[in-house]
Amino acid sequence: MKSDKALVEVGGEPMISIITRELSKAGKEPIRISVSSPEKIDEYGKIIDDDIDIEWVLDGKKYAGPIEAILESLEDPQCRELKTLQLCPVDVPWIKSDLFISLEESLEHKDSLIMPHDGERSQPLLALIRPRLVFEMMEGEQKIPLSEQFSKMPHSLLIEDPKVLKNVNQISDLK
Repeated sequence: MKSDKALVEVGGEPMISIITRELSKAGKEPIRISVSSPEKIDEYGKIIDDDIDIEWVLDGKKYAGPIEAILESLEDPQCRELKTLQLCPVDVPWIKSDLFISLEESLEHKDSLIMPHDGERSQPLLALIRPRLVFEMMEGEQKIPLSEQFSKMPHSLLIEDPKVLKNVNQISDLK
């Protein structure tokens, strides 16, 4: 997909607006949005509801992958001290606040994280994590896929409708 996924419209609304609204409805504010450039802050800020508490974070490494972006966030002591941290990519426009609430309610004391599962595979980019524990286990593991890293940690799975977890990688995924 050549266009900026955050700005792709689903049902007449940019995906970044959908995601931030659903995270906000689930009580996940402030919402930390990692951007590749300061211009993106202005561009996205114009379309996100002003009532939503956003923390903008400029990527240390432009166009880093998800593992690098997660580790970079977890290196922030303020972020690492949170009880839980909800991960969420911008390209899951059918996600609902209920999923985030269910993850929070289903996270067990013994777990480092909980991931949604669509019946075929886990969705690590939608995991609810305990930042300190996950950071300690992820250090030095950047070459291992995130799904493998998370599956090695104490975790639970939450079975969810595959339609809700579907992500948009190309325009045909919007059908």
